[in-house]
Amino acid sequence: MSDVSTALGVRLYPDLVEQGGLAPALSDTAARHQLDVGQVTAPEQGRARFTCAELTSPRGVVCVGLGSQARYFMIDLRVSGEVQARGDATDLLQVAQVAAAWRAGTTVAELTARFPFMEEMKRRPVAHAG
Repeated sequence: MSDVSTALGVRLYPDLVEQGGLAPALSDTAARHQLDVGQVTAPEQGRARFTCAELTSPRGVVCVGLGSQARYFMIDLRVSGEVQARGDATDLLQVAQVAAAWRAGTTVAELTARFPFMEEMKRRPVAHAG
């Protein structure tokens, strides 16, 4: 078995195995649907290079990972390292649509309204010791 099929699990992600991992599959899906998601990158080393993808824009980073027990895509929208919204999509096209909307300037509130599987992360006030 190849590294990519071992990392991804052929049973859950045969399409991603065929394309060499999550990042190339996401780039291809975005291109086929004319969605501007910017550059899609993956870690250089280890299993994560097949199972993780990052889409970086001036607004922040869209991080995508894979479910290991069932087929789904975990999405985190991060601004300055802090998660603003997260969700699980079942289709790679949904991931590309979220990334393209975010890149185009959609607010977190608009994004969660448009994509019901995305949830805004409420920030807790920092407790000050005193």
